[in-house]
Amino acid sequence: MTFPVWKLAHGRELVLGADAIIMGILNVTPDSFSDGGAFVGIESALRQADRLIGEGACIVDIGGESTRPGGAPVSAAEEQDRILPVFEALAGRDDVLLSVDTYRAVTARLAVAAGAHIVNDVWGLQREPGIAEVASQSGAGLVIMHTGREREKLSDVIADQFSFLRRSLEIARHAGVRDEQVMLDPGFGFAKDTQENIEIMARFEELAGLAFPLLVGTSRKRFVGAVTGRESAEDRDMGTAATSALLRMKGAAVFRVHDVAINRDSLKVADAMLAAQR
Repeated sequence: MTFPVWKLAHGRELVLGADAIIMGILNVTPDSFSDGGAFVGIESALRQADRLIGEGACIVDIGGESTRPGGAPVSAAEEQDRILPVFEALAGRDDVLLSVDTYRAVTARLAVAAGAHIVNDVWGLQREPGIAEVASQSGAGLVIMHTGREREKLSDVIADQFSFLRRSLEIARHAGVRDEQVMLDPGFGFAKDTQENIEIMARFEELAGLAFPLLVGTSRKRFVGAVTGRESAEDRDMGTAATSALLRMKGAAVFRVHDVAINRDSLKVADAMLAAQR
């Protein structure tokens, strides 16, 4: 069986499909919804990166600005001051791939120059289309995320996914991004209520119609807490692991999570079932 290969910056690539890929979250921010302030200093950030890698993360996704609802925006300079030293310290390691969580083209360009292999844009290229040019010129992997923020959504959740993401793909292709660089993310939690998030999960197979690999980020999201009754974000890891296993069975390839260990175990079970089915 042949699996797709995700082409990344600096000559790296990642085979998708045989095993679930875990992307560990490293927020170098004081105000992220779950772990804000925990990994702001370079030493604590690097310790957390080592922990994520040791627990099984193939990718570490590093962000310098909180994307939580109501999060305070920061300047590009402050974002870069937070994250670039982390990329520089981790660059060149062969045991991990590095992703930059940013919607700013200038930050993405500097992060790739500092060692990032992947650019993860929560605005799906529709806030700063220059992100696509960074990916085109550098060969970086590009995660294009769906969002419902600052626009009127279609009433059908999957129709809205297709409408938004197809526009994003047009931007990417116009900039010269190759299809094998692209990963799509349905954007769980981004201007979506609990029922919308659950419906996207229930109908997840329909997203295969976009014909790109899929990354999911349900980790500790509010809808997981609404379903499980867990008010604290830190108490939602078991619920997250359940969503990971379910979405793996429905075709997701990459899982962006806070707690790598628990999600690794749940995904190992799902992968064993998928292997048996194959």
